[in-house]
Amino acid sequence: MDFAFMYEALIRLVGGVPLTLQLSLIASAFGVIFAVTAALMQLSDSRVLRAIADAYVFVIRGTPLLVQIFLIYYGMGQFDFIRHSFLWALLREPYWCAIFALMFNTGAYGSQIVRGGLLSVPKGQIEAARSCGMPTVMIYRRIILPLAIRQALPAYGNEIILLTKATSLASIITMMEITGVAAKMIAETYRVVEVFLVAGGLYLLINFVLSRGVAMLERRLMRHTRTDSSTRSVQRRAA
Repeated sequence: MDFAFMYEALIRLVGGVPLTLQLSLIASAFGVIFAVTAALMQLSDSRVLRAIADAYVFVIRGTPLLVQIFLIYYGMGQFDFIRHSFLWALLREPYWCAIFALMFNTGAYGSQIVRGGLLSVPKGQIEAARSCGMPTVMIYRRIILPLAIRQALPAYGNEIILLTKATSLASIITMMEITGVAAKMIAETYRVVEVFLVAGGLYLLINFVLSRGVAMLERRLMRHTRTDSSTRSVQRRAA
């Protein structure tokens, strides 16, 4: 094991970290919008909206992410109406093709997490809010969404970590993120083990930071439960 070469590889691979983070964070941010929208459509009373959301989730979850990236990057240019539309300014760039593919993918998987969180909200709390005269928008804003986010956050944190690892597939369409830089180094040096060990270490570090951030957010959202537990413990000891 050549540690001097691994240090050199680390210096070069760190240059791909900003692009990896950009792909992950931007796709996650827009993916949340898709996830919430698809979850609400699946839970709506409209059969048309449910059918559209179900079809979107079925297609995305049923096909590999790599195929989706190829279809967007190589396939969209086959349609004249896309090449002559404003979308072509984005779809001709591998950066935006990768973001769109990752966004659609995480939106489909995330929608099922959000849907489970929404279904976990106790019906009694919703009925109590309605009996107090709260409009539907306020019920969602003050009761349903806060409770659903607390329930869905741990699983959604896992989805963000999976998405971060999935950004490595963007290297297939010439994106020089961590895996893209690693592939270029291997083509130059034929040092597969050292390069991918360093690349794996960088992904491990990034996902460790993300997991700690999600855990901190989860503790912050659930701090009231810890306060209640500590209060009950004090009362039991006092008794």
